[in-house]
Amino acid sequence: MINAGLLGLGWWGKLIIDTLKDSDQIRVTSASSRTMEKHKKYLEEEKINAFATYDQMLEEKNIDAIIICTPNSQHENQLTAAIKAKKQVFCEKPMALSKRAAENMIRIADESNFIIGIGHERRYDPAIEKLRSIVNDRSFGEKMHIEANWSHDILASLDDNNWRGSSIEAPAGGMTGTGVHMTDLFLSMFGSVEGLFAQSSNRVLSFETGDLSTVQMKFKNGATGQLSVISKTPYYCRLTAFGDKMWAELRDLKHPMFKAETELSFCKIGEEPTKELFPATDIIKSNLEEWAMAIQGKSNYRFTNQEKIENVAILEAMDKSIKDQKWVKI
Repeated sequence: MINAGLLGLGWWGKLIIDTLKDSDQIRVTSASSRTMEKHKKYLEEEKINAFATYDQMLEEKNIDAIIICTPNSQHENQLTAAIKAKKQVFCEKPMALSKRAAENMIRIADESNFIIGIGHERRYDPAIEKLRSIVNDRSFGEKMHIEANWSHDILASLDDNNWRGSSIEAPAGGMTGTGVHMTDLFLSMFGSVEGLFAQSSNRVLSFETGDLSTVQMKFKNGATGQLSVISKTPYYCRLTAFGDKMWAELRDLKHPMFKAETELSFCKIGEEPTKELFPATDIIKSNLEEWAMAIQGKSNYRFTNQEKIENVAILEAMDKSIKDQKWVKI
């Protein structure tokens, strides 16, 4: 059993605590936040050890790992401090905001033979696992194009000055908090991205980085991709991959945190489309548990270091493209 200290007690941090309550691989035993007084009653009810500062939590010998759920620009320094204290680290996405920072984090972890966990739980969705197997099967044919739209209004009620809408912490708008999940899946199915062109707009919300983002990209294998994220619309998630022999499409019925069913449709040339419905699963828990097993040497972790770095590089390139209004080579 991995005993974890949680850094950051926002809504997602508390969701992780709740998710791991019945896990037999990892549990949150301690927590720290910059606003500890506000969370005192909650931590007492959950029987979680409260630490006034992150440094104090790192000194606790009974903590094996740190789960980082803080503003994105803080991840690099917080991971560095944790590894220096000989704690494994699971970092919420995006891991970093620049390729340089991501490479440094990977280097520091590698030097201690540590594995950085990353909060891209969509890879654990059974429907996405099936989609990936279809895309990589010979029957799919040549990989042609992949596209997605993951939009919702979950963050629309945040204050205008919330860090999730700031140019410092969320430089590419909704791509920073939501789109990076899809670009991670793009990388896992279609490979490395050669370059991209991104745009953003501010339609109805007052977030500094806008409420609408879209990107077009070209992969190194010659395939193309497209992704859109809207921050103020009813929940919608679709991921479609096209080969020269068939297409396959995934649709969510609800956000993964609500553990809803997922639809997967696929169609081969000359045949009628086929649809499968996959049962709800706790993909957030699945990710954390596989990582917990990996750091104990009991399992492999399905993310490569190169994928972790490349996904951050894509986010950084999107921010640059939005600002410069130009195609950016990665």
